[in-house]
Amino acid sequence: MPKLKNNKLNLYGFNNLTKSLSFNIYDICYTETEEDRKRYIEYIDEQYNSERLTKILTDVTNTIGASVLNVAKQDYDPQGASVTLLISEEEVPVYVLDPSCNKGIITPMRENIVGHLDKSHVTVHTYPESHPENNISTFRVDIDVSTCGTISPLNALNYLIGSFDSDIITIDYRVRGFTRDIDGEKHFIDHSINSIQDYIKDETIERYSLIDMNIYQSNIFHTKMKVKDIDLDNYLFEKSESQLSIKNKNEIVERLNREMTEIFYGINLTK
Repeated sequence: MPKLKNNKLNLYGFNNLTKSLSFNIYDICYTETEEDRKRYIEYIDEQYNSERLTKILTDVTNTIGASVLNVAKQDYDPQGASVTLLISEEEVPVYVLDPSCNKGIITPMRENIVGHLDKSHVTVHTYPESHPENNISTFRVDIDVSTCGTISPLNALNYLIGSFDSDIITIDYRVRGFTRDIDGEKHFIDHSINSIQDYIKDETIERYSLIDMNIYQSNIFHTKMKVKDIDLDNYLFEKSESQLSIKNKNEIVERLNREMTEIFYGINLTK
């Protein structure tokens, strides 16, 4: 166990541990027609454009107690967006800041920004998709938060879950490298953790079915979450459950459940 002083490791030099959180969410929607699918993707692109994603990642940065050094963002054609933030554990004085860094201020003269990654960064990519065979559209968001020092990406988990309509959530957390204490002893983790679930609110856990797969010897933690209850009105695009027959409702719920189960377990179910 790490030697703690005032609940912190008494280190020799800088904390070199790298803590990486990969957070993937899927939003599932029933889109009956080709026009529905087109409008759904347009809606998602508008709701989660690069500007809003930048706001979410900036909030994540503030939540974990870091500072923004640089922002690079891009909306794609026909759909999707990406944002990358370079962050630091402590605010970097302007006089030592690299001239390429914009501190999150995007000006008209800098529409195209090349971002660079250091030990601490936050990224997001979106992937809307659909297929006419099952009338289901999905929206996937991939977020990666990588930090070093004392700040922890786990502190942003509840904010991220609440920022999206999350039907399926896959979370990976890994601590890499080592740091040394004042006696020269290596420490391969600087905090106690049994499961990623330890950092998720109880009321959120109650809404999901969860599976853990952890490799404690390697400080690798994996949690998958699938929403328990389907309120059909939350999955119909520009349509109400009251407009459907009982047969239609059952068919749609079955398709939604199938889609979620396949994503959750990473398999294709037999027809």
